[in-house]
Formats: sequence, structure tokens, C-alpha cells
Amino acid sequence: MECEPGDENAAARGCHGTGRACELLTDTGLAKDRWKLLQRVLKQKRIDKENLQRVSIRKSLTFNVFYTDVVKKLEADSDNEMWVEYTCIPYPQHRVYIRHSVGPLNVEDVLTSFDNTGNVCIWPSEEVLAYYCIKHSEIFRGLAVCELGGGMTCLAGLMVAISADVKEVLLTDGNEKAIRNVAEIIERNKKHGLFRAGSVSSRIMRWDNEMDVSLLEGHFDVIICADCLFLDLYRASLVDAIKRLLKPNGKVLVFAPQRGSTLNQFCSLAEKACLTAQRLVNYDDHVWNFHLKMKNEKTERYDENLHYPVLITLTKQGTAICPHPS
Repeated sequence: MECEPGDENAAARGCHGTGRACELLTDTGLAKDRWKLLQRVLKQKRIDKENLQRVSIRKSLTFNVFYTDVVKKLEADSDNEMWVEYTCIPYPQHRVYIRHSVGPLNVEDVLTSFDNTGNVCIWPSEEVLAYYCIKHSEIFRGLAVCELGGGMTCLAGLMVAISADVKEVLLTDGNEKAIRNVAEIIERNKKHGLFRAGSVSSRIMRWDNEMDVSLLEGHFDVIICADCLFLDLYRASLVDAIKRLLKPNGKVLVFAPQRGSTLNQFCSLAEKACLTAQRLVNYDDHVWNFHLKMKNEKTERYDENLHYPVLITLTKQGTAICPHPS
């Protein structure tokens, strides 16, 4: 079953690019539905699987860069967990196994855990970042790479570990549940021999936690991050963590939509922290053409402000780099 970009039937079929996983991972693609979901969780304490899939797991809106296929579960997996193989469509030699949670979301997860936004879906920015990392895998060769705020899957960081001859990849998130899932994902992909990286590991990292950041200060050549700019409470902490974790000549790749003024606020904070920020809107022909097609169709499923990832590169002042063109 295949979904073309802008396919009006995609939402009904729950498609994420192409593949059998499409019919199991569904979403309306509208931000307002996620707020309704949160309201219902708070009122009911739980929400049923069908509605969680329909509203939370954003799979209908995709830039069509990955093919997905459901694969065999592990014996220790619960009924609420599902393994999916992600294959990069333009570069099919690169694939990874991801475990998704498809069970009920409960109020404890929402209220007591650190930032759950990455625990219910893979957002468009993460998909595009993962694809971009595969396409430009040579920039990671021999380096230490960290993904910040990778959520339940850390898809982009995993694709670096699979496609590049990289020295080290550390996958991080501030949510304990997310990192437990990422650790299982790493183990399965190690057993299949999919990693080219010398080392692949995961750990909890809260940007506002001094110990989390100080343990790895000045350690990374490259930091990658997708759609982590919209939470006002943590934006300044993210900038501080990036500056401290990065080596003097390191670089940062951030993919994020405008989301009102949040992207501008992040860039302003970065510049105040003596980081040089460069923005690129058109960085890949496939992504850009898909974006134009969706804009022309004027479908309510696509909102440039919420869905189109802008590429921001950050360097410490005096070491600015040029992002890769298409």
C-alpha cells in the first residue's frame, strides 16, 4: 500500500510514507487534536489505544523519505509495543529497527515525566533530519556525535550510526521511558550487525541538569537535534547545553519548524550565547518539492508553520560552517 505526497486518503489509511506499518500507525496531522487528547487523558486518567493511535502517532504527514514495515516482536515485548523496520527510500541500503509504543497513554506519563512530546510520534523534523544525515553521512566520519531530545526512537542518531563511519554516537533524551526504549532499540540493531559506528549508546540527559551536562562538557564534534525549540521552559537550557557539550570547532544541526516565534527566539538566544546561527530553508530538492506541492494543494493537513523543518547550523563564534546544499 503506497501513499503519494498529499494523498487525501492517507489519513484514513494511517500511512507513513509507504509500507504495511502505515495501517497500524495513524494520526489526523492536526495539532489541535493532540491538545484534545491531552484534555481527555487528564479527565479520564487513560485513553484507549484506538484513539491514541488516531490522534497521537503522527504518521499521515510525511516527507516520504522512509518505507516502514512491521517486523517480528521480541519475546519480552508487551502487547502495546510494536517493532517497525525503517528503510530510507532514496538510500535503501540503510535500514533500522524501531520499537513503537502503541498502547494507552496514561496521566502519570503526562504529568510526572520530563517532556513527553517525543514519546507519541516521530515528528516531520526528526524524519527529515534522519534522511539528511544519511545523505550527508560523510560529514560525521571519525567524529563523536550526540543527538539531543531524540524521544522514543532517536531515529536521526540511529541513522548516523548506521550510515556513517563515525567514532561514537550518543542518543539522549530527558525522559526515562524514552531512553529505556532507545536502549532496547540499540541492542536489537547491534544483534543484526547494522551499526557502522565504533560505539552506540544512550543515556538520560536533561538540559537543565548540571550533572548531566557537565559529565560530557566539550566532548562532541557534532550535535543533532530535531523540533526541540518550542518549549519555553527549556529553550535557554537547550542553548546552554549545546554550547557546553560542543567542542570548540564543533557544529550543530538543528531541524525545526517556525512554530510561531519559537525558532526565532532560539536563534536569538544562541547568538547571545556567542553561537553563530545560519538558517537554510531550501536544503534538499526532494523535501523542498514536497513542501511546495503540499502548499499548492492547500490541504489542512499541512501547515508550513508546524510541519516544514528549517535547517539551522550552529557553531561557536569564529568557526562558522556552510550547510550542505541539495
